[in-house]
Amino acid sequence: MNGTTLIRNARAIVTCDGTDRVYWGADLLVRGPEIVQIGPNLAESLEEPCGQVIDASDCFVYPGLINTHHHFFQTFVRNLKTIDYPNMTVPEWLDKAYRVFQAVDGDVIFYSSLTAMADLLKHGCTCAFDHQYCYTSFTGKTPVDRQMEAARMLGIRYHAGRGVNTLPREKGSTMPEGMVETTDEYLEDCDRLIRLYHDPEPFAMSRIVMAPCQPMNCYLETFRDTVQFARERGVRMHTHLGEGENEIMVERWGKRTLDWCGDLGFIGEDVWYAHGWELLPEEYAVLGRTGTGVSHCPGPAILGGFPILPIRQMEEAGVCVSLGCDGSATNDSSSLLDSMRTAWMMQAWHSKERGGCISPYEMLKIATVNGARTLGRPDLGSLEPGKGADLFLVDAGTLELTGTLHDPRNLLARVGVTGHVKLTMVNGRVVFADGHLTGVDERKLAREGEAVCTRVLREPCEAFHHLDA
Repeated sequence: MNGTTLIRNARAIVTCDGTDRVYWGADLLVRGPEIVQIGPNLAESLEEPCGQVIDASDCFVYPGLINTHHHFFQTFVRNLKTIDYPNMTVPEWLDKAYRVFQAVDGDVIFYSSLTAMADLLKHGCTCAFDHQYCYTSFTGKTPVDRQMEAARMLGIRYHAGRGVNTLPREKGSTMPEGMVETTDEYLEDCDRLIRLYHDPEPFAMSRIVMAPCQPMNCYLETFRDTVQFARERGVRMHTHLGEGENEIMVERWGKRTLDWCGDLGFIGEDVWYAHGWELLPEEYAVLGRTGTGVSHCPGPAILGGFPILPIRQMEEAGVCVSLGCDGSATNDSSSLLDSMRTAWMMQAWHSKERGGCISPYEMLKIATVNGARTLGRPDLGSLEPGKGADLFLVDAGTLELTGTLHDPRNLLARVGVTGHVKLTMVNGRVVFADGHLTGVDERKLAREGEAVCTRVLREPCEAFHHLDA
C-alpha cells in the first residue's frame, strides 16, 4: 500500500465548501489523512497506482458529520421503562437516573462509549465531542482514558469534554454525593489529560475540552479557574446553558446564566454552550459579538417540550449554531443523521410562525462546517484539498431514492436519509463499510457490552424501581 486512496466515479460529491460546489461524476484522491484532489478522471493523471480504490458509482459523497454535544455514558440507560423521560419532569428523572449513574464503573464507560461511537460512525459522523461528567467511586479518574481507548479501537476522531460537578446537593445542586468532585482534583486531572491526549496539530485524532457540567451544579471558582487554566493551555471550553436553570441562577446570584458566565470570562470564540433554548434575543447578540457557539440538540427539545431554537434569527445575530445528539437521557439515538432530519423538521414547523426556515442543505452545513468551527477544526468540515479526509458515502442507486437524485445537497434532511451509510472514512481510513465496522469483532463487543450493562446498571435499576413501587 502506498498510502493513497482513490474514491472513484462518484455520482456526486457535495463539498460544503465556501462556494457550495457539487462535483458530478467525479473522483476524490486521498493521501494519508488528507484530501489532495477532487475532479473527474483523476486516475488518468496519477503517476503510480493507488494503494486503495473505492468504487463510488451511484454514490453521493458528503463531508463527515461533526457532533458537538453528547453524553456517551448515558447510552446504557436507553429504552428503560423505569427511567421514562417523556412521562417525567426533569427533577423526577434526575432523582431516578442519578441513583443508577452512581453505579457506573470503568467498563460501563468503555462499552457505552463504544456503543455510541459505533452508532455515530454508522450514520456518517466522523468527529464527536462528548461531555463526560460521570465520575463515581467506581470509575475513579479513568472515564476519558477509557473513552480514548474506545475511540482508537473504532477510529473515530474524539474530542473529550472533561466535565465536573463541584457543588453538593445540600448546597443546591442536583448531584448525589458520590458524583461530586473538588475543583482542585478536576484541574489536576485536566492537566493530566491535556498532557496525554490533547493534540493541537492539524488532523489530530484526539483533543481535550474543559467542560464543567453546568453553572447551577458548580461553585463559582470552578468556572473561574477553568477559564484561566484553559486559556493558559490553549484548550476550548463547554457547558450546559440556557436549559431551564435561569430561575435558579437569578435566585442564587441575581443574574441570568449568560451574564454570570460572561462576568467570569466563560464566553468567547473558544467557548460553546449546549442547548440554549432559554436564551433571549438580546443574548443572541452577545453570543454573536463574542463569537460564542451553541450546540443545538433537537432530541431534548422535543422530549422535554422545550422551545424550538430560532436558528435563522440566531445566525442573523452572528451565532455559530452546530448540532448535537445529546445523551440518552433525552435522546435514545446516537445518529446525527436522525438529529439532522429532526432539527430541520422542527425548523420547518417553527418557520410557519417566525418565517425564514433554513434549507435542508443549510442544516447539513450546520452539522459539518459549523461543527468544525465550533470545535476549532479548520482542517475539517468540508471536502476540499488540504482538508482532512473525513467523509461518508450514501448509496443513491437504491429504489427508495428514485426521483430525488437531482439535488444531493438537500437530500439528507429533506427526504429523511437516516439509515446506515454505505461507507465512513476518518482521517483517510475506512472505518465502516457495507454494514460492518472495520478492524473489530463487533458482535463480540456487543455481547460483552450487554453483559456489563446488565450486571452494573439494569439489575440495580430494577431494584430501585421495585423500591419505588
